[in-house]
Amino acid sequence: MKEAYDIGIVGSGFSGSLLAMIARRLGLSVVLLEKTKHPRFAIGESSTPVANLLLEELATRYDLPRLLPLTKWGTWQRSYPQVSVGLKRGFTFLHHTFDAPYIDDDRHWHQLLVAASPHDGISDTHWYRPDFDHFLMQEAQQAGADYYDETSIHDVAVSNEGATLQCQRHGQSFTVLARFLVDATGPRGFLHRTLQLPEIALEHLPPTQGLFTHFTDVQRLEDMAGLTKAEVPPYPLDDAAVHHVFDGGWMWVLRFNNGITSAGVAIKDDLAQELRLSEGAPAWERLLGRLPTVRQQFETAHATMPFIHAPRLAFRSGAGVGPGWAMLPSAAGFIDPLLSTGFPLTLLGVLRLGEALANDWDTPRFTEQLQRYALHTTQELLAAERMVAALYANMHDFELFAALSLLYFAAASFTETARRLDKPQLAGGFLLHDHPRFGPAARACCERALQPLTPSSRAQLMADIKAAIAPFDVAGLTRTDRHNRYPVDAQDLFAAADKLGATHEELTNLLARCGFATV
Repeated sequence: MKEAYDIGIVGSGFSGSLLAMIARRLGLSVVLLEKTKHPRFAIGESSTPVANLLLEELATRYDLPRLLPLTKWGTWQRSYPQVSVGLKRGFTFLHHTFDAPYIDDDRHWHQLLVAASPHDGISDTHWYRPDFDHFLMQEAQQAGADYYDETSIHDVAVSNEGATLQCQRHGQSFTVLARFLVDATGPRGFLHRTLQLPEIALEHLPPTQGLFTHFTDVQRLEDMAGLTKAEVPPYPLDDAAVHHVFDGGWMWVLRFNNGITSAGVAIKDDLAQELRLSEGAPAWERLLGRLPTVRQQFETAHATMPFIHAPRLAFRSGAGVGPGWAMLPSAAGFIDPLLSTGFPLTLLGVLRLGEALANDWDTPRFTEQLQRYALHTTQELLAAERMVAALYANMHDFELFAALSLLYFAAASFTETARRLDKPQLAGGFLLHDHPRFGPAARACCERALQPLTPSSRAQLMADIKAAIAPFDVAGLTRTDRHNRYPVDAQDLFAAADKLGATHEELTNLLARCGFATV
């Protein structure tokens, strides 16, 4: 059997299925090939405002109305209650010292809370990937994509004319011919292995390892002593992407509405070796033994599946495109779960490939657009690497860590606002890395943060971070009276109108469109 298609996509996670839907809306024939079977576990679970905005843009541009409810917690709950999801009101960072309990204080020197929404209705989400990916795969099928699961690909040939894949499913062999092949399988995935592409070392990020699984019965932080003090935080601590930060790494805790909690650690090699991270569950217990408050949070928890050890988290492939093929950003490279950069990077890639298919398919310009796509992917991956590397280098110094984190939140909030005002030219690429003012300033701050600092150079760096943020601060991130707690406040946006070239009326209409005041 031979099947011929315009587009072949290997991997039916959310990005592969999204691209399949877009290609079908453009009138192209599509096949999705999956080596496993839905529903299945996948890592990468926490969305961001920019990620949800990009999903909204894709749904609107390509007439995919059933995806729009997935861009907000409230509409998701009303439209698809059967698809499990988590509530993400913001980013919670708690800084721990090994072998000592976490204790909050009036100025919150050991925490950073950055809200992403004023209320649950328009909140971001954690994507419970077994349900979410399954839902999108079914949507791709409804859009007309052919789908083959439990399929192994034992040979592939690629050229300018396309790709030939020799496949096997349930004991039957078949051949897929695709004029263009897309790898949506994730880091060190299908094409990287099959084409034996080199892996390029990342310049700044230290080698890191990961250990993660899903749990039940994880305690909520607000039910534990010593974690909140003085004023009420801008959102419940647990209704967020929770980051437990310590010298050498960090732990994530993401709650879903089905009783499951995703948790894991990403840590530098030296600490991973000390904990013997490859041993899985015993290593997890050794780490909890060093973090008394986190140990309390997990004292009643039960893992729902075996721990997964990732001996090397960060990855960059030697090529992102080639004759007749391209990798989505998630397959071309991965930095770290810190700051949830993976989703917006991947969705930007889907957006750009969709534009290339819409505007330049079957023209000589298509190859040129692929080269631009690869350049954007690489530049944004490296911008994320610099910022995450700077954070890893300062996990022992939480005041500086928090200041550096605000570079990310300033870029993300400015980008989201500019795009929602239909002024994308103000923002440019991911993390404003190519903005003529913010890009060089943020890069310089991150690179200095990677170097040993004296008290005077550290103080100057703190001042320079604030100066870099100020012209792009639309969320009150430079306000010292916030004491590391940043709510979503409309007055901060109105105060930043000049930075966006926006009128009071434009901002009022923006807030109304977003459902800002709806409770």
